[in-house]
Amino acid sequence: MNKDYDNLLYIKTTNTIVRAENSPHYHHYEATPYSILYTLFEEYKLQRTDSFVDFGSGKGRLLFYVHNLFGASVTGVEMNEYLHKKTKKNKKRYLKQAKQKAEIQLECCLAEEYLVKATNNVFYFFNPFSVQIFMKVINNILDSVEQHPRNVDLILYYPTAVYIHYLERNTSFKRWKEVKVPGLYKINENERFLIYRLAMN
Repeated sequence: MNKDYDNLLYIKTTNTIVRAENSPHYHHYEATPYSILYTLFEEYKLQRTDSFVDFGSGKGRLLFYVHNLFGASVTGVEMNEYLHKKTKKNKKRYLKQAKQKAEIQLECCLAEEYLVKATNNVFYFFNPFSVQIFMKVINNILDSVEQHPRNVDLILYYPTAVYIHYLERNTSFKRWKEVKVPGLYKINENERFLIYRLAMN
């Protein structure tokens, strides 16, 4: 399925496990399988007006999948320059056939240094970094919401206990939805998505 979707989107995102740089805070990159993304977006729909941010976006698989499926604007935040360059090449190929016109932005920077935009309202995490970095990123999101009030969703795939603990004990985000991956969840209870929502109205 991974190769089929890559061909459909004119991108190359297979062989996507890349070791992190020498730091205890940044984890190796691994793309979310397309079959698992399908499960998520069967139950969670985006609108064209949404602005989706993927932290640890790698070669951009999720970005182009979301852009193609929903026509929403997307932003990839990736610290690894090699992966960032691969994503830029994928973007060039993807845009040659893309029917959607929403914006695709690619940022090569540390997640905690990403300047959260007033339009960004959906954020995706597949355990890209330690809880210390996660806390900084969440605080950046909350600062942005304070300056520009809006509803915000966080999507956590394979969520870690420390991420969950921080969100539920230290922030105003509320658990809104759980999406279990069929078949895999029975074997491993981490095979799920948790969606947290901060509702301003």
